[in-house]
Amino acid sequence: MSFLNTIASAFKGGGQTRVPIARGFTSPWAAAFDGGGKPPFEYSGAVRRAFVENPVAQRAVRIVAEGVGSAPLNSADDRLAGLIEACSAGQSLIETLAAHLLLHGNAYVQVMKDGAGQPAELFALRPERISVVAGDDGWPAAYAYRLAGRTLTIPLEDDSGWPNIIHLKAFHPGDDHYGAGCLAAAEQAVAIHNAASQWNRALLENAARPSGALVYDGGDGGGLTTDQFDRLKAELTSAYSGQINAGRPMLLEGGLTWQSLSMSPADMDFANLKAAAARDIALAFGVPPMLLGLPGDNTYANYREANRALWRLTLLPLAGKILSGISQGLGPWFSGAPLSVDLDQISALSEDRERLWSQVSGATFLTDSEKRSLLGLEPEGDPK
Repeated sequence: MSFLNTIASAFKGGGQTRVPIARGFTSPWAAAFDGGGKPPFEYSGAVRRAFVENPVAQRAVRIVAEGVGSAPLNSADDRLAGLIEACSAGQSLIETLAAHLLLHGNAYVQVMKDGAGQPAELFALRPERISVVAGDDGWPAAYAYRLAGRTLTIPLEDDSGWPNIIHLKAFHPGDDHYGAGCLAAAEQAVAIHNAASQWNRALLENAARPSGALVYDGGDGGGLTTDQFDRLKAELTSAYSGQINAGRPMLLEGGLTWQSLSMSPADMDFANLKAAAARDIALAFGVPPMLLGLPGDNTYANYREANRALWRLTLLPLAGKILSGISQGLGPWFSGAPLSVDLDQISALSEDRERLWSQVSGATFLTDSEKRSLLGLEPEGDPK
């Protein structure tokens, strides 16, 4: 029956025509490629401000990317597992792709083939250098790789019909070609956190606060002369300001008194604003704030619970997206060889696994074969 349906579909057109998708949308990164002005989201600058200069954002990205990259894999094909676990330009392939998806929202894997047309290496391309070349119907027909004024067009498939590039992307409701990264949502929080750090640094360079004021009382109602004021100001700057002179006792002349000043409520509120921005950064990247050591966050009872939530809510979904995309892209060579994370080897999920084993073991209405099947084990006596 399926053969007859196939023949009928061939004569009728078979529903093989894809609907066209919009081509008018301008990607946030397209202006950087085309020289058409400053894009609304400038990726290179955002990465420098977040990953390079901001400790909270960098640690959040590293926790997620390194966690996904170190997750144990299940694969029915050893050669496929070898391709995935091999380093890409000296870096872990899965870790690099996870970082690209977090920061950019898109990850590109170039499939390098040997002389026989078989995959020999998977190389992670820098996403900010890639743009989609759409066909007449709007669907991707090729990818343009731009670097230092040079443009290399990589077809979607080679001459034999095998894939050249695997495009992984996060969901973007308003874009047909590109995904939305977490960095775009965290950019404002990163800017607030960086501004607060610069504010605190300026306070530290000025003895951490306007530490006090010199008050002159000459007794006759007069003030200091211009020369006296300039000399006193220069002496304060050279002998009593900065980190080297912190805590140094001050020698005052007649008529001068020191009046200490405390930190204003505005300064104290600025510190709270910095902590709130740090929590927003952690929220954008899907990391429980407790794992980043942020003060004042008691969402989870302990680190173990927070670590389990990290795996369940962030690491496993991201790892599943990456592995399923690679498995589908390499399907022509490794058909029927799915990739997945081996949950039994993740120590953070040991309590969930023990609870499942206890429930299955206590189910007296199940046979041993049914219990093994529920636990994902091979039937008894059946070789792996």
